Order: sequence, then C-alpha cells, then structure tokens
Amino acid sequence: MKFSEKFIVEPGTDIKLSQRDPGDTLDFKDKKQAQKVVKKTQKRLKELQYLLYAENKRSVLIVLQALDAGGKDGTIKHVMGPLNPQSCRVSSFKKPTDEELEHDFLWRIHRAVPRKGEIGIFNRSHYEDVLVVCVHNLVPKSLWSLRYQQINEFENMLAEHDVHILKFYLHISKQEQRERLQARLDDSNKHWKISPQDFAERKLWDDYMQAYEKVLSRCSTSYAPWYVIPANRKWFRNLAISQILLEKLESLDMKFPEPTCDISKIKFD
Repeated sequence: MKFSEKFIVEPGTDIKLSQRDPGDTLDFKDKKQAQKVVKKTQKRLKELQYLLYAENKRSVLIVLQALDAGGKDGTIKHVMGPLNPQSCRVSSFKKPTDEELEHDFLWRIHRAVPRKGEIGIFNRSHYEDVLVVCVHNLVPKSLWSLRYQQINEFENMLAEHDVHILKFYLHISKQEQRERLQARLDDSNKHWKISPQDFAERKLWDDYMQAYEKVLSRCSTSYAPWYVIPANRKWFRNLAISQILLEKLESLDMKFPEPTCDISKIKFD
C-alpha cells in the first residue's frame, strides 16, 4: 500500500484522532532502516524538483500543521532541506499583523502561494483561522464556521490553476509533546524556542483535538487532501512525508520542455 493511501483522510469522512496511532511506524523497525529509504527518496525528489522548475507549468504547495513541538521545523529541515532553495520557499504564518487584519483572512495566504515551477511550504497556514480562532473564541462562531467552506473554495480555485496541494497534520501524543517541551527546558541552546504560551496551550489539548478533527473531516478533498502523519517517531514522520511527496510528484508525469532553438546548429567558435 502507498503511504498516501495509508494516511489520507478520505474526503467526506469523519475522523477521530484517538483512533490514529501517533506511534505507528508500519513495518519499519528503526531509524537506520528508514533513513536508507529517505536518502534514496531525496535523491529522486531533487530530480523531480528540477523537472518541475524546468517544465514551469504547475506548482506544489505543502501545508504543515501541528500542535506546539509537533515537528514542523524538523520536517522542513530533514525532508525539504536538501532541495534546491532556488525553487523551494518556506512561508511561516504567525499572529496576523495590523495590515493583514485589515484584509480577509486568506489575503496573506494567497500572496504566499508558490509560483509555477516552485514548491511552497506553509509552516502553519490559513487553518489557524479555524483552529486557534475557534479554540480561543477570537471571533464569533457565526463568522469562523463559514471559513471551512471558504477554505475549500479557495483551495479548489488554486487546484484549478495547477497548484497541487498536500496537507500534513503531524500527529503526536500528549506525552510526546510533554517530553519534547521538557527537552527544550533541559537544553540551554533551545531556551530561545520556549514560550510560556506553549505550556498554557497544553491545557487546551482536548479542545485542539476537537478543532483539528473538524478541520480534517470538513476540509479533506480530492483536490487538497489531508494526511494524518504519525509523528511520535521523527524518523518515521520524515519517511512518510517524503514518500507521499514523491508519490505526488511522480504522478504529475512531467516532461522537460522542448528546446527553443535547433541544438544541432549551435557550434563553438
């Protein structure tokens, strides 16, 4: 079975995260075994990225969502890090600026969508506006409840313009998050990453689980599917995401463009 088939949220189905094992590693036994596959996969991803850039007909958008310490930065570093930065851009979305708040919630997102030939990575995304906003009641329910459909329509519009969307929820357990946050406390080199807000948000774990279940159930579509990636084991997270990205790029059946001149007539002086 393909990794994409194993971890996809089938469109139109309701998902319960409690039924998805964050420690699942399929038949892979350890990091060493997985890294061999990842290394081979990354070599092929580089080739396909070059082909995507050369063809210049479409783009790929990767959306990463997770709770605090879920592994978004690590995924970018270990999965997408080896790619050519010339055509691979990362966009991070934090608290909206005053300028962004003066526009609709998708305005800042649309500006960051990758151009043709590029791979774009969203570290957090437009889904914060149906996650954080919902959990903290930042706007009335009558407003944020409309955003699920608005997001679906937005992503459908992108897909119709040859933006291929892959959305990954990095699924970790509450205990795993605790251990990762504790590791930051224990390592002085990671103290800069610590925010009291991260620890306060843990108290809302159940609320976030419910919010994510709504997002995954309502916004996984044929043109922009969600994948729930078991992320307790970082090495398996990297393996699964790299494989799903590879599957997508291979499926595009890309071709190098024809030369713009007669190559046979070009000669050196």
